[in-house]
Amino acid sequence: MRRSSLPTVPFTTLEATRLGWSRTDLSRAVADGLLRRPFTGVYVPADLADSTEVRARAASLVMSPHSVLCDRTAAWIHGIDVFRYAELETVPRLESCVLRGHDPTDRAECHGRTRDLLPEDWQVIDGVRVTTPLRTAVDLACSLSRREALAALDAFARHHGLTVAQMNRLLWRYRRRRGVVQARELVQLMDPRAESSGESWTRLEIHDHGLPAPQPQFWVVVDGVPVYRLDLAYAKAKVVVEYDGEEFHTGPADREADQERRELLRRRGWYVIVVTKDSFTGEALAAWIAELRGVLRERGVHLGVA
Repeated sequence: MRRSSLPTVPFTTLEATRLGWSRTDLSRAVADGLLRRPFTGVYVPADLADSTEVRARAASLVMSPHSVLCDRTAAWIHGIDVFRYAELETVPRLESCVLRGHDPTDRAECHGRTRDLLPEDWQVIDGVRVTTPLRTAVDLACSLSRREALAALDAFARHHGLTVAQMNRLLWRYRRRRGVVQARELVQLMDPRAESSGESWTRLEIHDHGLPAPQPQFWVVVDGVPVYRLDLAYAKAKVVVEYDGEEFHTGPADREADQERRELLRRRGWYVIVVTKDSFTGEALAAWIAELRGVLRERGVHLGVA
């Protein structure tokens, strides 16, 4: 079969096959940067600008007519990439649910379930039903791991203006639902000032180890001018914990700029602790937590009984 040009809009594997493209061809096109594959069975031209509408259109290709997009797929539609937080190595399936009285989808591209939803729990985006940012955030607070759940809550608060009060009002409906105890706790820790999942993870570890909460995104003012913005700061004690993510802190120029900036902070009396994605397990986690505890104690911060 002769290959025809691929569509300029989101399309499915089946549509591509009909145009003469094999799965190997599609995988090669993804590897070459010509296509994006947001989830199983769906492709998007790489030069098609990403938007909420494009994401919804892509999802509509494989969801059943009675479904509502939920959980991580709904977060993705709303601009919160929870899949990245989970560091999945495989292309995720679309996550959707149906109301009581309908059968969950059995499509291979989808992960379907049944869920009790009120009309206020979803909205329509480009013809597709999606759980609202509020409903999605609370659902994820129940279902994701603690670190990923707090990162998602922080992101929803930052991008959609969600508040603790709004979430608390919704949580009363979650009695006896699996994960609700975790959700109730993490909602109280939510902070829209967190600018990355790594910062959220770091803040949660500090909390879980019984240390005082630092202030996110603290500005160091020099001669009346804000000069340095710190990830997580104890301003009075002049202690800062910075998270170095791979996106902005791995290149030679980035590392040099970080080193210069932190040296200037140290000259001004700041104690700097740096964590990375490898700092959240085992000895690495224990080491920086112990270092933070020690310097806070040395600098007169009250640590309670911990």
